[in-house]
Amino acid sequence: MTPTLEQTLDQRIHAVNSERGVVEAALAQQFPAFTPLTPRPASAAGHLGLHARPDAQAAQVTEALYGEALEVLEELEGGWAWVRTVHDGYLGYTRSEGLGEARPAPLKITALRAHLYAAPSIKAPLLSRLSSGAGLQVLGDQEQHGEYGWWRVAYRDREGFVRTSATDPQEPRSGEDFLRQYLGVPYVWGGRSAWGIDCSGLAQLMTRLPLPRDADQQRDFLPTTQTPRLGDLAFFPGHVGIMLDERRMIHANATHMAVSIETLGEGSYGRKLAQTLTGFGRVPDDLGATSTTQDAAE
Repeated sequence: MTPTLEQTLDQRIHAVNSERGVVEAALAQQFPAFTPLTPRPASAAGHLGLHARPDAQAAQVTEALYGEALEVLEELEGGWAWVRTVHDGYLGYTRSEGLGEARPAPLKITALRAHLYAAPSIKAPLLSRLSSGAGLQVLGDQEQHGEYGWWRVAYRDREGFVRTSATDPQEPRSGEDFLRQYLGVPYVWGGRSAWGIDCSGLAQLMTRLPLPRDADQQRDFLPTTQTPRLGDLAFFPGHVGIMLDERRMIHANATHMAVSIETLGEGSYGRKLAQTLTGFGRVPDDLGATSTTQDAAE
């Protein structure tokens, strides 16, 4: 049976839905009978899970970190929205209450994990989880409350507070030390943060952007290499890891339900990985995790 035009498109990144008869405006000419959707800008007003369908029981396909830019393609009944993550063009469904206005978020979280508080006190209620890479809009100068410094930041239609220590510049680390910071982080399907992460989410965060979201997309995006170096990606059917050298690899995996390090060819899991290895992807210098990572690799 000949596939339809819709079936030939990668629907992780191309917004077309025959059940609802809608298509993103950029594809409207290819689907003249469908209603075109014009996206509106928004941002993640919290740690936001995106699902495969507008159903809380559907699999999470990715996450948007606090403050990340989104496009809202369609508002659906029942409080759901069809959205796209701007940094990698990935589609999913999320609850509308998790969406905020599009606004700049220049203050970046540098701590692996942090929290947004309702008041400038470590005893105050928590408003949201924060993770490295999340962005905040500052509403004023740094404030001192007791012995701690705080940032007053925008949160939905109110304000929140985050410790300044969560945004302090991090001391430079060697390439491997930088990659090891996620060791032990729990494995979560579709996760992209230090609260829970999957294999391609880890690869995307560790090499920064603009890597695509999923392992097969990352494989197709990168040039191949026969001899991996620190920071290159190793690919397997439905899986990806980050090489520490020619044999050791750090990866988020469901075998250990955490981020761990394996040596290809050693131990039962390492031998399984070596047998299913499909190749390596070379991460160019401009996609490297940090300058220190690349320095160590060269």
